[in-house]
Order: sequence, then C-alpha cells, then structure tokens
Amino acid sequence: VADMAPVIMLVCCCLVALIPGLVRTHDSYRRQVTFEYNPGRNSSAAAPNVLHVRAVGRADTIHYVWSSLGAPTVLLVHTGSPNTSLHIDWTSLQLPDPNGALRIEPAAAVLYSTAIIFSRLWEYEDVNDTADLSRAPPDSFYPPYLLQDFTWDNANATLDHNALTAQLRGRNASAPLFANASVTFRIAAFEGSGRDPELPRLLHSANCSKLEFSIEGLRPRGNFSRFGLELLVLEGAGSKRRLRVRSTIDDEYTPAIFQVSELLSLRDNASGVSSFLQWKPVAYGSRQPRRRVSMQTHNSALRPRESRQRLPAASIAFAFSGTEPGPRTHLAALNVSFGSPGQRLYREHHYLSWSALIGTGEPPRDWFSVLVVAVMAAGLGLPALGLLVGCLVVCTVRRRRVVTGYRPIN
Repeated sequence: VADMAPVIMLVCCCLVALIPGLVRTHDSYRRQVTFEYNPGRNSSAAAPNVLHVRAVGRADTIHYVWSSLGAPTVLLVHTGSPNTSLHIDWTSLQLPDPNGALRIEPAAAVLYSTAIIFSRLWEYEDVNDTADLSRAPPDSFYPPYLLQDFTWDNANATLDHNALTAQLRGRNASAPLFANASVTFRIAAFEGSGRDPELPRLLHSANCSKLEFSIEGLRPRGNFSRFGLELLVLEGAGSKRRLRVRSTIDDEYTPAIFQVSELLSLRDNASGVSSFLQWKPVAYGSRQPRRRVSMQTHNSALRPRESRQRLPAASIAFAFSGTEPGPRTHLAALNVSFGSPGQRLYREHHYLSWSALIGTGEPPRDWFSVLVVAVMAAGLGLPALGLLVGCLVVCTVRRRRVVTGYRPIN
C-alpha cells in the first residue's frame, strides 16, 4: 500500500484539477426584460430615436437607454429596486442644455450610472501597414466623420419585442462617399445567460446587453485606408476606469483568438466592478462572419483626461444628472481600430462588423465546455488509471512472492 501512495496522490490531483470544469454550472439567473421605443411620447412629430431596455431582477433594475440624439449613445443606470422607471421630458430633451430631461424614479434608488458616446469614425492612410490607429502618424488621418452629423432611420421599424433587438442606422448626407453607405448599431437585450450562435460567439448573462457596430458601403478615401471608432465614457465621481486584457488557452468558441479585452469601471473606495465593456479583439469583413474574413482589432490606451472640447454638441448622456458634463463627471476616451497587417478585407468587401457587451458587475468569463473537459479527463485520467492498474498488478505479484519464514512439511 505504501508503494501505491504516490499513484493515489497523482490520481487525486488530476481529479481536483478537473472538478472545477466538471461542476461549473450554467448561470440560471434571469431578468424580466422589456424593450420600448420613445417611452412616454404621444406626439407623432419627428423626434430623436430613444430605445429603452428595462431589465428587472429580484432586487434591482438595469436601465439601458440608447439614442441617436446628437452622437449615438448608450446610457446605463443600475438601481437597487425592481420598481424603478424611466421618465423623459421630451420638450426639455431637445433644448441646448437638456440636463434633467431624463430621470429615473425614485432617484434615491440609483446606485450607479455611466454612458458611452460613439463620437467619431476615424479614417487614416496606413502606408506602413501596422493596422494600429494609435501608431499612425498625425498627417495620415483624414477629417473624421462626426456621428453627431448623421441622419438616422426610424428605429421603431426595427424593434422586435420578442427577440429583444433593434438597431440605429445612420448616414452622412453631406459626405459624397456616404451616398450609398451607412453605419449601424445593432442592439440586443438578454433575459438570461447564453452564447451568440455567430462569431465571435460572445458569452452573455442577464446583466448585460450586446452592441454590434458595422460599416457598410463606405468608399475609402485612400488606397491604404483603415477605419477606427472613438468611444467617450462618462460617469460620476467615485469610479475609475481601467483596461484589462485576459488571456486564455481555449479558442473553442472564437478560433485563433486567445484574448478578451475589457474596459472596467472600478469603485474608488471598495472592491468590485460597477460596469464593463467587453469584446474580443476581432472584427469581420462580411455579413456572414467566418474565420477567413476575420481581422484584428487594436485599442488605444485609455485617456482619462481627454479634453472636454472633444465632446459632441449633443448626446442623451447630457440629459441625465449622473452623466452630464461637469467638474464631478469623469471623462475617458478610447479608440478601437480595425484591420490586420498584410490584409485589406474592407477594400474587398466594403463591410466590417465588431461586437461588444455592456453591463453591470463582473463581465462574463468563458469556461471549458463539456467536450473539452471530457477530452482533458481522457487525456489525464486514462494514463493515470493505467499507471494505477499497473501498480496494483506489481504489488499483487510481489505479495505472492513474499517468503513467510516457514518451510512446507512433507
């Protein structure tokens, strides 16, 4: 038995290593989700698109407010009550100073708020083929497309209450190269956890929603043009932003991608994550995402003290008291660029798409699937089992050969 102790210890270690993957269960937490267009507006007159997602949990509510007022924006408000509601003063919303036009009631239930403004579409001449906007010389940039200048389709026509999806599609009528082109923000809300069927197959939970940004039909201004998207993040005092890149050895769901990028909001005086923007560093050059049309994405360093002069003239974020520009509001900027060195997929297809998740709390984290765990168990368990059986046989044979000290009597 003493000879078998190392073998038994080895088998136990293998089982301990595999147990976390074997016992990892599906997140069953669910929310009651509603999706509405221009809530509380009764007039048929033209109005900016406002899409409101209300995700009610057992003891809290997450409000997502998407709008094409000014620059396209998503406002996230997390409350500590399942009975909070959104109220919009539509007259004040379209004033030069709309602060207070959008509110959550009761206001005392608001725990946290943040907004992400999608402000500019960059285009630059990548002569050096780095496919990284942050490394491009200043004189390689064309004048950016300001998304606040775009005209947007009626989002109500795209709202699907059953699938919990909608989209904001805009065009720049003043730019000749945008004559037959558009940019689109596809929005999806979730009642529970799951995984997208299409690449990059992001894992989502009930605490987040999905954004898919796409450019279609835009003619490049140069022979080596690449594109990028500027994001401005606004939130109140008491939080700080940090970029985090997590590595993984598993590319089962997104082939050849071994990283996940996350823009986190961390509380100043406590541990934990208030909100996140999560994406995989990959985009696709076709409406049908496939590995052969995949391209890398690169994000710049987070600029926490970006000049407020870069803010657009209008945004739904400015209408909420927790994210309006001011001395107590934190502002950070981030650029995400699209493309891989040696590859010109956009020039071939005139299409690209990039997906991300926005939500509260810790972002979802990929775990090994049952198939991968089974393969690992077979790869580690069978050799260990063979070694164990071999040791048992050897020990049995040795015991039979032990001399007892007595001679047989004839």
